[in-house]
Amino acid sequence: MSDDRTHVQEFFTPRAADWDTKFPDDGPAYAAAVAELGLREGDRVLDAGCGTGRALPPLRAAVGPSGVVVGADLTPAMLREAVRAGRNRDGRLMLADVSALPLMPESLDAVFAAGLIAHLPHPADNLRELARVVRPGGMLALFHPIGRAALAARQGRRITPDDLRAEPNLRPLLAGSGWRMTSYVDEEARFLALAVREG
Repeated sequence: MSDDRTHVQEFFTPRAADWDTKFPDDGPAYAAAVAELGLREGDRVLDAGCGTGRALPPLRAAVGPSGVVVGADLTPAMLREAVRAGRNRDGRLMLADVSALPLMPESLDAVFAAGLIAHLPHPADNLRELARVVRPGGMLALFHPIGRAALAARQGRRITPDDLRAEPNLRPLLAGSGWRMTSYVDEEARFLALAVREG
């Protein structure tokens, strides 16, 4: 296991059991972000870095019973909490690293990633791996249920110019990784960047 993986697991493992109780009101924000992906009945979607699976119910509702929903996370404790919450009924959970997904190329229609980008050790490579598993024209949603400024304040820090989620940084990062940004919102109540898979 690499140091990057260990760092992520060490961060999330002790937080897993209380994760949902710390953020009890995020459900509507997740549902709204999923709606903006434009998923259709029968689509195949990955929740990358799914954590406790809070996006799985709206993703399942969007793709219907004939669709495929997969939640992938690097931290076993987070996946256990997803099962405990019953969210495994909405999608298949798998222990996986987004740097090497056990999925076929172009096998998905979309990727939803909540809070993921800040935890990517090699963002360009990791976003390229997400592009590998999405068909050309498929979508990526990079989401956080609060905006950059609100998140920084919660964490007791200030936004710096090198923040990956800043539009001037994120747009070229996505472009160099096989994605074209189609919309960008950074408000108090949410962060959402949508991108389409080039190809």
